[in-house]
Amino acid sequence: MKKVLIGILIILLVAGGIVGGMYLLKGKESTSQEDKGKEPEVEVPVPKLQIINEDSNSRPYAVMINNHAQARKNHAGLQDAYVVYEMIVEGGLTRLMAVFKDQTTARLGSVRSSRHNFLDYALEHDAIYVHYGWSPQAQTDISALSISNINGLYDDAFYRDRTLGVAYEHTAFTDMERIQNMAMAKGYRTTSNQPLLLNYSIDEIGLETREDAMVANAVTLRYSAYVITSYQYDAEQKVYLRSVNDEIHKDAVTNEQYHFKNIIIANINNYNLDSYGRQNLDTVGTGTGYYITNGYAVPITWSKSSRSAQTVYSYLDGTEIHVNDGNTFIQIFPTYQNVVIS
Repeated sequence: MKKVLIGILIILLVAGGIVGGMYLLKGKESTSQEDKGKEPEVEVPVPKLQIINEDSNSRPYAVMINNHAQARKNHAGLQDAYVVYEMIVEGGLTRLMAVFKDQTTARLGSVRSSRHNFLDYALEHDAIYVHYGWSPQAQTDISALSISNINGLYDDAFYRDRTLGVAYEHTAFTDMERIQNMAMAKGYRTTSNQPLLLNYSIDEIGLETREDAMVANAVTLRYSAYVITSYQYDAEQKVYLRSVNDEIHKDAVTNEQYHFKNIIIANINNYNLDSYGRQNLDTVGTGTGYYITNGYAVPITWSKSSRSAQTVYSYLDGTEIHVNDGNTFIQIFPTYQNVVIS
């Protein structure tokens, strides 16, 4: 009797397996038929910023750039910077500081000496600071603030180009490979967890819909009788073409006119610091300015709570601005001068 029952059980299990297999096969055939005619799914890549790699934790480099008239015609490498600053110094002249991240720029300069107010902006990027010499105030502050710096007076990361036919002080150049090798030789930290200074938008930002927007096809900033910086909007490329003293500001290597997607103007008070005419700027505090992109400008405010704190740029309603994906020129501009936007 037990044998009979076992035999019946085996027959039922086998039959069940056959029926189940047929059902699964039929289901697969049905699914296969349904899938016929359907286009295969394509994985859409997530858009990424072009101006900077948000996933990179490499530390930026902030390089002091000589903006004397003799040096300007030999400028090289500035287009590779994701942010550039311009600020007034002694004698009504200005100096630039270009900030680089993950670049391989082969010629950069000419490099000039440090001024202490630029340190406030190098700090907000957590950047390794690159310069050739320093003012007494900058020398004191670099030590006091423990700023990682590469100085042409002591560090072999620069070379002189004597073929340019300009004064010796305008002939110092470097490149990213030399800078990076020197940073490693000096044992500097080469990674950073500091968030980016600006909020970048992959989606195109248009300011024309804002109530306080104004047309900005041309922008003029008169720092002094010696330096007048201006921009002309290129509507086709959607960038601002830069000139200085009515002359095209271009790269001596590529022969390309410097151009920027975003312009930020921060009105900041400056005054004489010593008999030499060196300047001090009220970089810590609050003030007004403009954000300019895609042919329009809007008034903004800026605030910086300490020398090392990141500057916050906001619309007049208090909302922090987002900038378009692209390079940015930050004009630190005297409060006693007028910005002309048309």
